[in-house]
This record gives sequence, structure tokens and C-alpha cells, in this order.
Amino acid sequence: MLVATICRRVTSAFSKGFGAVALAGLGVGALALATLPAKANQIGEPVPWGMGLQAAASPVKERIESLHDMVLVIITLITIFVLALLAYAVMRFSAARNPNPSRTSHNTLLEVAWTVIPVLILVVIAVPSFRLLYFQDRAREPEMTVKVTAFQWAWEYEYPDHDGLKFESYMVPTENLQPGQRRLLDVDNELVVPVGKEVRVLVTSRDVIHSLFVPALGIQKYGIPGRTLETWFKIDRPGVYYGQCNQICGVNHAYMPIVVRAVPEAEFTAWVAEAKRRFANDATQPAEPRIAGAEGPGRGGQADEARGVQLAAGANDNISR
Repeated sequence: MLVATICRRVTSAFSKGFGAVALAGLGVGALALATLPAKANQIGEPVPWGMGLQAAASPVKERIESLHDMVLVIITLITIFVLALLAYAVMRFSAARNPNPSRTSHNTLLEVAWTVIPVLILVVIAVPSFRLLYFQDRAREPEMTVKVTAFQWAWEYEYPDHDGLKFESYMVPTENLQPGQRRLLDVDNELVVPVGKEVRVLVTSRDVIHSLFVPALGIQKYGIPGRTLETWFKIDRPGVYYGQCNQICGVNHAYMPIVVRAVPEAEFTAWVAEAKRRFANDATQPAEPRIAGAEGPGRGGQADEARGVQLAAGANDNISR
């Protein structure tokens, strides 16, 4: 009795203390949110020790979050139920309590229940899942189109609706980072789009399979040589949204970041005019990827290509032997 009393008091004190801390934390959080600018630009990027999904910046990502939350509740309930059932079975049907165990091998009602209930759960998950798949499949009424071509190890962006504006985007090497730029995430040329416009994205590849992945926008689409796949997004607030190629595509796979910058319509129009002048001459494009190679900073392009040829030759030699 004494031990039980002590445990109850400790638990009560801990609960009260934890509750006070939680309330204080909520108060500080609410104050911080209240002091934020109402129209602050959102930054979609990974954060240290981050848990959960990045904040949604598009209708597709909002639906992904909704489906994720619903499935999380379902699997949590299933886990708790199974754990409780196992605990009950261990205690209720232990050898000490049942020296003569039951010989029952069939129970029609129970067998029907454990077949029908999982089917119903799968249907509950499948309906919103298929709706989401069809919703994110392709744009209904696209207001502009962007073609994304992946290659080892960078991206090419083309705006067919803006006189074929086209440019390549490379990761900024660590030694060239400017204050405020993010290592392994920032690029020299960002993909700029207007806020509130439904953007159709056509994805393909020049060489191997790549993958266009921007978590905050809820898009992930493979770039496959010889094929053009479609996805879309509609960013509802200005901001900068980071992504990466998430399909292993070679030695410099880790150096293919994506930066999508959403700006107001007027700012986008001005950017298009400036970009047309900037990228009018193909000579402005880099001759080779300006990225950190596998053998150290500053290497890449021809060095990596030569290394790849050597590795392939060695592999072929081993096969022939």
C-alpha cells in the first residue's frame, strides 16, 4: 500500500509539472506565432531533428497530409488493439491458469470477423488513397507548363509558354556558398513560378532514371529516358521550397538539389524578362557540372565521367574473365 501511494503521488506531481510545462510551451508558441509577419515567405526545407512532414504549400500536399493523418490513426488503433489482445492472451490463457487447455480449433463468428473487419479497414484506406492518386496524377486546367529534364548530375528547366526559356541548374559548391545559402541544397539557377497558378510539370531524363522530389509541394515524379511523365502543383504562398533527386542515379546523386521559388505574378513577369536576356546565349551555360565530385570538392564533370568509364571497363573486364 505504501509503495502504491508513493507511486500515485509521484505520478500526480509529474503530471502537474508536465502539464504546467506544456501550457507554458503552448503559450510561448502562440505568442511566437502571433508575432510572425502575416505574409512571411515560407521555406520548405529539412530541419535538424525534424519530425513529421514538411508544412504543406500546395493542395496536393494538403491531401497527402490528410491521408497520412488518417492512416496514422488507423494503424495506431490497430497496434494498441493487437498489443492489448496479446497481453490479455498471455495473462488469461497462461499455463498456470489453464492446466487443461481448450481443444477448440474453429469459431465461425470469429473467423468471419477477422476476415471482414480487415477488408473494411482496407476499403476505408483505399477510397481516399485512390482519390489522391487521381487528384495528383495530372493538372486539370494548367495555367502554365514547365518541362524538367534531369541529367547526371543537374536539372534543365524549360518554359514552353515563355518563348522556350531554358536554362540549367547546378548545386552551389560548398566553397562558393554565400551567407544564408544552404549546403547541398542551394543552386545557381532556381525554378521560379508564380503563386496561385496551376503549373503542369513534364519530367524526363537525358541519361538514367532520376526523380523530381519536392516534399513541401507533394510532388515526386520519375524522370525516365525516352519517356515524359506529368505531374503538377499549385503553390498558395510565396516562398522557397527545396527538394532533391531521390532516385540513386550515379556517383554524384547526392548533388542534385532542386529549388522552387514562388513569387507574385508581377515579380514572375519581371523575372521572365530578365531570364530571357540572361539565358539568351547558350554560351552562358556552364560547360560541365560545377559540383563537388566523389573524389573531393571542385571535381566533377569530365573527371567523374572518366572515372565512370574506368569503372565500367573494369567491370566488363571482370565479366569477360
